[in-house]
Amino acid sequence: MQVVLATHNQHKVEELRRILAPRLPGLEVLAYDGPEPVEDGVTFAENALIKARAAAAHSGLPAIADDSGICVDVLGGSPGIFSARWAGPARDSNQNLQLLLWQLGDVAPEHRGGHFTCVAALAMPDGTEWHVTGEWPGQILTEPSGAGGFGYDPIFLPDGYAISAAELTPSVKNEHSHRARAFGKLIPVLETLLEA
Repeated sequence: MQVVLATHNQHKVEELRRILAPRLPGLEVLAYDGPEPVEDGVTFAENALIKARAAAAHSGLPAIADDSGICVDVLGGSPGIFSARWAGPARDSNQNLQLLLWQLGDVAPEHRGGHFTCVAALAMPDGTEWHVTGEWPGQILTEPSGAGGFGYDPIFLPDGYAISAAELTPSVKNEHSHRARAFGKLIPVLETLLEA
């Protein structure tokens, strides 16, 4: 079975293929080649569904999408849905990361808690849809560490680890990340579709 992943972010395409391939060998994840929808939702779920619906309508195939971001406790859950454009419309990952570090500059370690959130959505061409949430708790570091991953990974210390998300191997990250947790909850739905 083919599904379209509603993103133009090649990092996400490769990451999701690594997450799903071992558990759903009959699933082929295709990259999305359609127009970028306007993500005007006010929650991760709304934005994930907007993307999945657009990809399903464009391709005529089942479509999966996610919306994710980092949520910092002391900032009331921000950047949240604005994570990708926290420092402005250029969506510059390094500027986003540096702005967040600056905003937390005087915050003590015990108050630097936060988590990554991911909502994974599946939309069918007939309008049927699902969405699930995965969270990855941890702390915000005071400076970047590691060259792997992308986005806020270099400043995120996942609970239970002594290294940043950017220093984890892809296999560890693909097993424990917010995206892995969310799509893991979507796998039973995808399994049912594969069996149909």
